[in-house]
Amino acid sequence: MSRDQAKKTKKNKKRNRFIFRISILAILVIALIFALVSNLQKDNTIYNEGDQAPDFMLNQISHNNDLESFRLSDYKGKGVMLNFWGTWCKPCKKEMPYMEQLYPEYKEKGVEIIAVSLDATELVVNRFIDDYNLTFPIPYDAVGEVKDLYKIGPIPSTFFINPDGTIEHIVEGALSLESLEKHLQDIQPNAS
Repeated sequence: MSRDQAKKTKKNKKRNRFIFRISILAILVIALIFALVSNLQKDNTIYNEGDQAPDFMLNQISHNNDLESFRLSDYKGKGVMLNFWGTWCKPCKKEMPYMEQLYPEYKEKGVEIIAVSLDATELVVNRFIDDYNLTFPIPYDAVGEVKDLYKIGPIPSTFFINPDGTIEHIVEGALSLESLEKHLQDIQPNAS
């Protein structure tokens, strides 16, 4: 091997090492940027009793109710029962008639019952609404945005929000008629 060829081979090796190191460095920088952006966008807040309920907006799908969309902040000054449910959930099915039974009375007292559907399709929810003749607003969380915002695990999960927007009670699991009525009484505008 000639001296010129040895220099050329050495130069090529250096260049290849340099390209390899720059590639590794670039991958690490991209991974770091991705991790930082992901962590900044991720909201790890878990809401507890005493916290302000986060605002959101969803489309309302029940044809038994006049609302086209639902924004939580529109109900400031009223008590709100915010229920997360699905048509496949047996405990949800059990508590729905209780909610419908109490809705007209507590609506007159300044308390709204809002049942956020976590189902995959609107058709299934509409059948459920018809089967149970539900008249309270049923917003549809098609992509799980509000479910993620409220960090919903098991369903049904219910947030009882007082008239100033503070979470008064959080209940995971089905409510009996008696417990539902007690929580609704606690969030009436005149009860706060």
